[in-house]
Amino acid sequence: MGTVSDAEKKPAVIFVLGGPGSGKGTQCANIVEHFGYTHLSAGDLLRAEIKSGSENGTMIQNMIKEGKIVPSEVTIKLLQKAMQESGNDKFLIDGFPRNEENRAAFEAVTKIEPAFVLFFNCPEEEMERRILSRNQGREDDNIETIRKRFNVFLESSLPVVEYYDSKGKVRKIDAAKSVEEVFEAVKAIFTPKEEKVAV
Repeated sequence: MGTVSDAEKKPAVIFVLGGPGSGKGTQCANIVEHFGYTHLSAGDLLRAEIKSGSENGTMIQNMIKEGKIVPSEVTIKLLQKAMQESGNDKFLIDGFPRNEENRAAFEAVTKIEPAFVLFFNCPEEEMERRILSRNQGREDDNIETIRKRFNVFLESSLPVVEYYDSKGKVRKIDAAKSVEEVFEAVKAIFTPKEEKVAV
């Protein structure tokens, strides 16, 4: 096998998971700014692909229109392409894997296991309060839809969190606190502990 060249060096990937309104987006922006990660949102990449009017984008749009789930491979290819184009080697992947099938496919296709999963743990009441007070005019921000999104998150994404938890790879953050307090907790995870340096 020999030594691993830079080209083969696997990028560091961190999955960012949390329910709707858990503050993931805000904290991802902070991590990018302070720690130099590239933030990739699966949803944004799919939306951008649709907007581009490519053949792939049209296929994705039709699937979404028909209420079908976009296949894992499609999302993973977009993520891979974005990773290659970014020129960076450390990534926050946000809102993916959404379920076990996504997770298994990601590892199978990319051969990358995440360094860890950053899980924003936030009680449902707090998420509801935040989303309703956001009032960014997202038409899907009514209480029924929020509860539905939350339940989908619990059913599909929590098994992913549990899988990585069993491997000791989940860093859970109490996301109900203020943005500043949450970022302090995030910083503690991303800042290398000095003790580790001493051999």
